Amino acid sequence: MKYRELGKTGLMVSEIGFGTEWMERHTAQECREVILSCEEYGINILDCWMGNPVVRSAIGDAIEGRRSKWYIQGHVGNVWENGQNTRTRDMEKCRIAFEEMLVRFKTDYIDIGMIHNVDEIADWEGILNGPFMAYMKELKESGKIHHIGLSTHNTEIARMAVEEGEVEMILFSINPAFDMLPPTDDIMQFFADEYDPELGGIDVQRAALYELCKEKNVGITVMKGYAGGRLFDASRSPFGVAMTPVQCLHYCLTRPAVASVLAGYDTPEHVEAAIRYETADEAEKEYASVLAGAPRHSYKGQCTYCGHCKPCPMNIDIALVNKYYDLAEVQGAPSDTLKDHYGCLSVKASACIGCQECESRCPFGVDIAQRMKKAEAMFGE
Repeated sequence: MKYRELGKTGLMVSEIGFGTEWMERHTAQECREVILSCEEYGINILDCWMGNPVVRSAIGDAIEGRRSKWYIQGHVGNVWENGQNTRTRDMEKCRIAFEEMLVRFKTDYIDIGMIHNVDEIADWEGILNGPFMAYMKELKESGKIHHIGLSTHNTEIARMAVEEGEVEMILFSINPAFDMLPPTDDIMQFFADEYDPELGGIDVQRAALYELCKEKNVGITVMKGYAGGRLFDASRSPFGVAMTPVQCLHYCLTRPAVASVLAGYDTPEHVEAAIRYETADEAEKEYASVLAGAPRHSYKGQCTYCGHCKPCPMNIDIALVNKYYDLAEVQGAPSDTLKDHYGCLSVKASACIGCQECESRCPFGVDIAQRMKKAEAMFGE
Protein backbone atom coordinates (compact mmCIF):
# COMPACT_ATOMS: atom_id res chain seq x y z
CA MET A 1 0.00 0.00 0.00
CA LYS A 2 1.21 3.47 -0.85
CA TYR A 3 0.61 6.36 1.52
CA ARG A 4 0.16 10.05 0.79
CA GLU A 5 0.27 13.14 2.98
CA LEU A 6 -3.21 14.59 3.50
CA GLY A 7 -2.32 18.22 2.95
CA LYS A 8 -1.66 20.41 5.96
CA THR A 9 -3.01 17.76 8.37
CA GLY A 10 0.31 15.95 7.93
CA LEU A 11 -1.46 12.59 8.19
CA MET A 12 0.01 9.85 6.01
CA VAL A 13 -3.07 8.09 4.68
CA SER A 14 -3.45 5.05 2.46
CA GLU A 15 -4.25 6.06 -1.11
CA ILE A 16 -7.08 3.52 -1.03
CA GLY A 17 -9.41 4.24 1.90
CA PHE A 18 -12.75 3.02 3.26
CA GLY A 19 -16.08 4.82 2.95
CA THR A 20 -18.29 2.99 5.44
CA GLU A 21 -21.73 3.96 4.12
CA TRP A 22 -22.54 0.48 2.80
CA MET A 23 -22.03 -0.98 6.27
CA GLU A 24 -25.57 0.20 7.09
CA ARG A 25 -26.88 -2.84 5.22
CA HIS A 26 -24.64 -5.37 6.97
CA THR A 27 -24.38 -7.19 10.27
CA ALA A 28 -21.75 -6.35 12.87
CA GLN A 29 -19.83 -9.50 11.92
CA GLU A 30 -19.84 -8.62 8.24
CA CYS A 31 -18.65 -5.12 9.11
CA ARG A 32 -15.84 -6.61 11.17
CA GLU A 33 -14.76 -8.86 8.29
CA VAL A 34 -14.50 -5.91 5.90
CA ILE A 35 -12.55 -3.82 8.40
CA LEU A 36 -10.11 -6.66 9.11
CA SER A 37 -9.62 -7.09 5.37
CA CYS A 38 -8.87 -3.38 5.06
CA GLU A 39 -6.30 -3.62 7.83
CA GLU A 40 -4.71 -6.65 6.20
CA TYR A 41 -4.05 -4.65 3.04
CA GLY A 42 -2.81 -1.53 4.83
CA ILE A 43 -5.89 0.69 4.53
CA ASN A 44 -5.73 3.17 7.41
CA ILE A 45 -8.41 5.83 6.80
CA LEU A 46 -12.18 5.53 7.04
CA ASP A 47 -15.05 7.95 6.75
CA CYS A 48 -18.28 7.59 8.73
CA TRP A 49 -20.87 10.26 8.03
CA MET A 50 -23.86 8.22 9.21
CA GLY A 51 -25.50 8.89 12.56
CA ASN A 52 -26.89 5.34 12.69
CA PRO A 53 -25.94 4.09 16.18
CA VAL A 54 -25.90 0.45 15.10
CA VAL A 55 -23.30 1.11 12.41
CA ARG A 56 -21.22 3.32 14.66
CA SER A 57 -21.14 0.62 17.32
CA ALA A 58 -20.25 -2.05 14.74
CA ILE A 59 -17.30 0.03 13.55
CA GLY A 60 -16.22 0.80 17.10
CA ASP A 61 -16.36 -2.86 18.09
CA ALA A 62 -14.43 -3.87 14.97
CA ILE A 63 -11.52 -1.47 15.59
CA GLU A 64 -11.43 -1.91 19.38
CA GLY A 65 -7.89 -2.50 20.56
CA ARG A 66 -6.51 -1.31 17.22
CA ARG A 67 -7.74 2.29 17.20
CA SER A 68 -4.21 3.53 16.45
CA LYS A 69 -4.30 1.73 13.09
CA TRP A 70 -7.01 4.07 11.81
CA TYR A 71 -7.49 7.71 10.91
CA ILE A 72 -11.20 8.45 11.29
CA GLN A 73 -13.17 11.11 9.43
CA GLY A 74 -16.15 11.60 11.72
CA HIS A 75 -18.94 13.95 10.67
CA VAL A 76 -20.45 16.72 12.75
CA GLY A 77 -23.88 17.91 11.67
CA ASN A 78 -25.59 14.61 10.95
CA VAL A 79 -27.85 12.93 13.53
CA TRP A 80 -30.04 9.85 13.77
CA GLU A 81 -33.70 10.85 14.07
CA ASN A 82 -36.82 8.78 13.53
CA GLY A 83 -34.77 5.91 12.15
CA GLN A 84 -32.92 7.90 9.52
CA ASN A 85 -29.89 10.10 8.97
CA THR A 86 -30.75 13.78 9.23
CA ARG A 87 -28.50 16.75 8.54
CA THR A 88 -28.79 19.43 11.20
CA ARG A 89 -27.24 22.72 12.28
CA ASP A 90 -28.92 22.55 15.71
CA MET A 91 -25.88 22.84 17.95
CA GLU A 92 -27.36 20.93 20.90
CA LYS A 93 -28.16 17.99 18.62
CA CYS A 94 -24.69 18.21 17.08
CA ARG A 95 -23.01 18.12 20.49
CA ILE A 96 -25.01 15.11 21.66
CA ALA A 97 -24.38 13.21 18.41
CA PHE A 98 -20.64 13.91 18.52
CA GLU A 99 -20.24 12.74 22.11
CA GLU A 100 -22.21 9.61 21.27
CA MET A 101 -19.90 8.99 18.31
CA LEU A 102 -16.91 8.99 20.65
CA VAL A 103 -18.62 6.48 22.92
CA ARG A 104 -19.67 4.15 20.11
CA PHE A 105 -16.26 4.31 18.43
CA LYS A 106 -14.71 3.62 21.85
CA THR A 107 -12.27 6.50 21.51
CA ASP A 108 -11.65 9.89 23.06
CA TYR A 109 -10.80 11.67 19.81
CA ILE A 110 -11.64 11.82 16.11
CA ASP A 111 -8.73 12.46 13.77
CA ILE A 112 -10.66 14.68 11.37
CA GLY A 113 -13.89 16.36 12.42
CA MET A 114 -15.89 16.81 9.23
CA ILE A 115 -18.36 19.65 8.75
CA HIS A 116 -21.09 17.56 7.19
CA ASN A 117 -22.65 18.03 3.77
CA VAL A 118 -22.35 21.71 2.90
CA ASP A 119 -23.72 22.24 -0.61
CA GLU A 120 -25.35 25.68 -0.37
CA ILE A 121 -23.44 28.94 -0.10
CA ALA A 122 -25.82 30.36 2.52
CA ASP A 123 -25.25 27.26 4.66
CA TRP A 124 -21.46 27.64 4.41
CA GLU A 125 -21.61 31.32 5.30
CA GLY A 126 -23.81 30.55 8.30
CA ILE A 127 -21.41 27.84 9.47
CA LEU A 128 -18.32 29.97 9.02
CA ASN A 129 -19.70 33.00 10.85
CA GLY A 130 -21.82 31.27 13.46
CA PRO A 131 -21.76 28.81 16.37
CA PHE A 132 -21.01 25.78 14.19
CA MET A 133 -17.44 26.80 13.33
CA ALA A 134 -16.97 28.02 16.89
CA TYR A 135 -17.90 24.51 18.07
CA MET A 136 -15.46 22.90 15.61
CA LYS A 137 -12.67 25.12 16.93
CA GLU A 138 -13.68 24.24 20.48
CA LEU A 139 -13.45 20.53 19.66
CA LYS A 140 -10.02 21.01 18.11
CA GLU A 141 -8.70 23.05 21.02
CA SER A 142 -9.88 20.39 23.47
CA GLY A 143 -8.24 17.60 21.46
CA LYS A 144 -11.52 15.84 20.72
CA ILE A 145 -10.79 16.36 17.04
CA HIS A 146 -7.30 16.86 15.68
CA HIS A 147 -8.17 18.51 12.37
CA ILE A 148 -11.11 20.29 10.73
CA GLY A 149 -12.43 19.03 7.41
CA LEU A 150 -15.36 19.82 5.12
CA SER A 151 -17.67 17.56 3.14
CA THR A 152 -19.17 19.09 -0.01
CA HIS A 153 -20.17 18.30 -3.58
CA ASN A 154 -20.19 21.96 -4.62
CA THR A 155 -17.07 23.24 -6.38
CA GLU A 156 -17.71 26.85 -5.41
CA ILE A 157 -18.14 26.07 -1.70
CA ALA A 158 -14.99 23.96 -1.72
CA ARG A 159 -13.13 26.86 -3.30
CA MET A 160 -14.47 29.33 -0.72
CA ALA A 161 -13.48 27.04 2.15
CA VAL A 162 -9.97 26.49 0.81
CA GLU A 163 -9.46 30.23 0.34
CA GLU A 164 -10.78 31.02 3.84
CA GLY A 165 -8.16 28.76 5.43
CA GLU A 166 -9.86 27.26 8.49
CA VAL A 167 -10.55 23.94 6.77
CA GLU A 168 -7.50 21.67 6.53
CA MET A 169 -8.88 19.11 4.07
CA ILE A 170 -12.01 18.45 2.04
CA LEU A 171 -14.03 15.37 1.20
CA PHE A 172 -15.10 15.91 -2.40
CA SER A 173 -16.90 13.87 -5.05
CA ILE A 174 -14.53 13.09 -7.91
CA ASN A 175 -14.83 10.83 -10.93
CA PRO A 176 -14.67 11.48 -14.70
CA ALA A 177 -18.46 11.87 -14.95
CA PHE A 178 -18.89 14.32 -12.07
CA ASP A 179 -15.83 16.26 -13.25
CA MET A 180 -17.75 17.36 -16.35
CA LEU A 181 -20.36 19.20 -14.27
CA PRO A 182 -20.22 22.87 -13.27
CA PRO A 183 -20.80 23.96 -9.64
CA THR A 184 -24.25 23.06 -8.30
CA ASP A 185 -26.08 22.85 -4.98
CA ASP A 186 -28.30 20.07 -6.34
CA ILE A 187 -26.55 16.73 -5.84
CA MET A 188 -29.21 14.93 -7.85
CA GLN A 189 -27.76 16.48 -11.00
CA PHE A 190 -24.79 14.17 -10.56
CA PHE A 191 -27.06 11.12 -10.77
CA ALA A 192 -29.32 12.28 -13.61
CA ASP A 193 -30.21 9.60 -16.15
CA GLU A 194 -28.79 11.85 -18.88
CA TYR A 195 -26.28 14.69 -18.84
CA ASP A 196 -26.39 17.78 -21.04
CA PRO A 197 -25.17 16.44 -24.43
CA GLU A 198 -22.85 19.45 -24.76
CA LEU A 199 -20.78 18.35 -21.77
CA GLY A 200 -17.38 16.81 -22.42
CA GLY A 201 -14.03 17.08 -20.68
CA ILE A 202 -13.22 18.41 -17.21
CA ASP A 203 -15.12 21.46 -16.01
CA VAL A 204 -12.51 24.19 -15.75
CA GLN A 205 -13.66 25.31 -12.29
CA ARG A 206 -13.20 21.79 -10.93
CA ALA A 207 -9.72 21.60 -12.43
CA ALA A 208 -8.96 24.98 -10.86
CA LEU A 209 -10.18 23.74 -7.47
CA TYR A 210 -7.81 20.78 -7.50
CA GLU A 211 -4.92 23.06 -8.41
CA LEU A 212 -5.90 25.53 -5.66
CA CYS A 213 -5.99 22.73 -3.09
CA LYS A 214 -2.49 21.72 -4.14
CA GLU A 215 -1.29 25.32 -3.90
CA LYS A 216 -2.85 25.86 -0.46
CA ASN A 217 -1.83 22.41 0.79
CA VAL A 218 -5.44 21.38 1.47
CA GLY A 219 -5.65 17.63 1.02
CA ILE A 220 -8.57 15.90 -0.68
CA THR A 221 -10.17 12.59 0.18
CA VAL A 222 -12.51 11.35 -2.52
CA MET A 223 -16.10 10.18 -2.22
CA LYS A 224 -18.14 8.67 -5.05
CA GLY A 225 -15.03 7.68 -6.98
CA TYR A 226 -17.07 4.98 -8.73
CA ALA A 227 -20.14 7.25 -9.17
CA GLY A 228 -22.10 4.78 -7.07
CA GLY A 229 -21.04 1.91 -9.37
CA ARG A 230 -22.54 3.53 -12.49
CA LEU A 231 -19.17 3.76 -14.22
CA PHE A 232 -18.80 -0.04 -14.16
CA ASP A 233 -21.92 -0.51 -16.31
CA ALA A 234 -21.94 0.74 -19.91
CA SER A 235 -25.74 0.92 -19.90
CA ARG A 236 -25.78 3.21 -16.85
CA SER A 237 -22.60 5.22 -17.38
CA PRO A 238 -23.07 8.69 -18.91
CA PHE A 239 -20.20 7.78 -21.25
CA GLY A 240 -21.91 4.66 -22.61
CA VAL A 241 -18.80 2.61 -21.89
CA ALA A 242 -17.69 0.65 -18.81
CA MET A 243 -14.65 1.46 -16.70
CA THR A 244 -12.91 -0.80 -14.20
CA PRO A 245 -12.34 -0.04 -10.51
CA VAL A 246 -8.63 0.32 -11.23
CA GLN A 247 -9.27 2.89 -13.98
CA CYS A 248 -11.65 4.88 -11.76
CA LEU A 249 -9.16 4.88 -8.89
CA HIS A 250 -6.33 5.97 -11.18
CA TYR A 251 -8.40 8.85 -12.51
CA CYS A 252 -9.05 10.10 -8.97
CA LEU A 253 -5.51 9.57 -7.74
CA THR A 254 -4.04 11.56 -10.63
CA ARG A 255 -5.99 14.71 -9.67
CA PRO A 256 -3.85 17.30 -7.85
CA ALA A 257 -4.07 17.27 -4.01
CA VAL A 258 -5.91 13.93 -3.83
CA ALA A 259 -4.53 11.78 -1.02
CA SER A 260 -7.05 8.94 -0.73
CA VAL A 261 -10.08 7.50 -2.50
CA LEU A 262 -12.64 6.30 0.05
CA ALA A 263 -14.21 3.37 -1.77
CA GLY A 264 -17.28 1.55 -0.50
CA TYR A 265 -17.11 -2.18 0.20
CA ASP A 266 -19.76 -4.78 0.91
CA THR A 267 -17.37 -7.70 1.29
CA PRO A 268 -13.66 -8.49 1.67
CA GLU A 269 -13.75 -9.34 -2.05
CA HIS A 270 -14.67 -5.73 -2.82
CA VAL A 271 -11.65 -4.62 -0.77
CA GLU A 272 -9.44 -6.94 -2.82
CA ALA A 273 -10.84 -5.51 -6.08
CA ALA A 274 -9.79 -2.00 -5.02
CA ILE A 275 -6.42 -3.12 -3.70
CA ARG A 276 -5.58 -4.55 -7.12
CA TYR A 277 -4.77 -0.95 -8.01
CA GLU A 278 -1.58 -1.25 -5.96
CA THR A 279 -0.15 -3.93 -8.25
CA ALA A 280 -1.81 -2.92 -11.53
CA ASP A 281 0.41 -2.06 -14.47
CA GLU A 282 0.06 1.11 -16.53
CA ALA A 283 -2.05 -0.63 -19.18
CA GLU A 284 -4.61 -1.64 -16.53
CA LYS A 285 -4.69 1.89 -15.10
CA GLU A 286 -5.09 3.56 -18.49
CA TYR A 287 -8.43 5.41 -18.62
CA ALA A 288 -7.68 8.04 -21.26
CA SER A 289 -8.40 5.85 -24.28
CA VAL A 290 -11.71 4.76 -22.74
CA LEU A 291 -12.91 8.33 -22.25
CA ALA A 292 -11.56 9.52 -25.59
CA GLY A 293 -13.44 6.81 -27.46
CA ALA A 294 -16.65 6.97 -25.46
CA PRO A 295 -19.84 7.06 -27.56
CA ARG A 296 -21.30 9.81 -25.34
CA HIS A 297 -19.67 12.82 -23.66
CA SER A 298 -16.36 11.90 -25.18
CA TYR A 299 -13.33 13.76 -23.84
CA LYS A 300 -12.02 13.88 -27.42
CA GLY A 301 -10.39 17.21 -28.17
CA GLN A 302 -10.45 18.18 -24.47
CA CYS A 303 -7.23 18.40 -22.48
CA THR A 304 -7.50 16.52 -19.19
CA TYR A 305 -3.98 17.56 -18.12
CA CYS A 306 -3.01 13.87 -17.97
CA GLY A 307 0.57 14.37 -19.18
CA HIS A 308 0.54 11.69 -21.87
CA CYS A 309 1.90 14.33 -24.26
CA LYS A 310 5.32 14.35 -22.56
CA PRO A 311 8.16 14.71 -23.28
CA CYS A 312 8.30 18.00 -25.14
CA PRO A 313 11.62 18.60 -26.97
CA MET A 314 11.47 22.22 -25.78
CA ASN A 315 10.60 21.16 -22.20
CA ILE A 316 7.24 22.94 -22.20
CA ASP A 317 4.93 21.75 -19.41
CA ILE A 318 2.10 21.31 -21.90
CA ALA A 319 -0.53 20.18 -19.38
CA LEU A 320 0.10 23.17 -17.11
CA VAL A 321 0.09 25.66 -20.00
CA ASN A 322 -3.23 24.19 -21.16
CA LYS A 323 -4.65 24.43 -17.66
CA TYR A 324 -3.69 28.09 -17.27
CA TYR A 325 -5.06 28.86 -20.73
CA ASP A 326 -8.40 27.16 -19.95
CA LEU A 327 -8.70 29.08 -16.68
CA ALA A 328 -7.95 32.37 -18.43
CA GLU A 329 -10.60 31.61 -21.04
CA VAL A 330 -13.21 31.07 -18.35
CA GLN A 331 -12.24 34.34 -16.68
CA GLY A 332 -12.37 36.18 -19.99
CA ALA A 333 -8.80 37.36 -19.44
CA PRO A 334 -5.98 36.11 -17.23
CA SER A 335 -6.14 37.40 -13.65
CA ASP A 336 -3.02 38.81 -11.99
CA THR A 337 -2.67 35.57 -10.03
CA LEU A 338 -2.92 33.50 -13.18
CA LYS A 339 -0.39 35.73 -14.94
CA ASP A 340 1.96 35.25 -12.00
CA HIS A 341 1.60 31.45 -12.12
CA TYR A 342 2.16 31.41 -15.87
CA GLY A 343 5.12 33.74 -15.50
CA CYS A 344 6.77 31.27 -13.12
CA LEU A 345 6.91 28.60 -15.82
CA SER A 346 10.52 28.13 -16.89
CA VAL A 347 9.45 27.51 -20.49
CA LYS A 348 6.49 29.38 -21.99
CA ALA A 349 4.10 28.43 -24.79
CA SER A 350 6.05 30.70 -27.15
CA ALA A 351 8.85 28.12 -27.16
CA CYS A 352 6.65 25.69 -29.12
CA ILE A 353 8.22 24.84 -32.50
CA GLY A 354 5.08 23.15 -33.83
CA CYS A 355 6.72 19.74 -34.24
CA GLN A 356 3.48 18.05 -33.10
CA GLU A 357 5.32 15.11 -31.54
CA CYS A 358 3.13 15.61 -28.47
CA GLU A 359 -0.04 15.33 -30.54
CA SER A 360 0.86 11.82 -31.63
CA ARG A 361 0.86 10.79 -27.97
CA CYS A 362 -2.30 12.62 -26.88
CA PRO A 363 -5.11 10.05 -26.43
CA PHE A 364 -7.73 12.81 -26.68
CA GLY A 365 -6.65 14.22 -30.04
CA VAL A 366 -6.00 17.72 -28.70
CA ASP A 367 -4.58 20.22 -31.23
CA ILE A 368 -1.71 21.05 -28.91
CA ALA A 369 0.40 23.17 -31.25
CA GLN A 370 -2.58 25.40 -31.97
CA ARG A 371 -3.36 25.70 -28.25
CA MET A 372 0.24 26.76 -27.57
CA LYS A 373 -0.24 29.61 -30.06
CA LYS A 374 -3.46 30.62 -28.31
CA ALA A 375 -1.76 30.50 -24.91
CA GLU A 376 1.09 32.66 -26.23
CA ALA A 377 -1.43 35.19 -27.49
CA MET A 378 -3.37 35.08 -24.21
CA PHE A 379 -0.35 35.59 -21.92
CA GLY A 380 1.90 37.51 -24.30
CA GLU A 381 4.80 35.07 -24.21
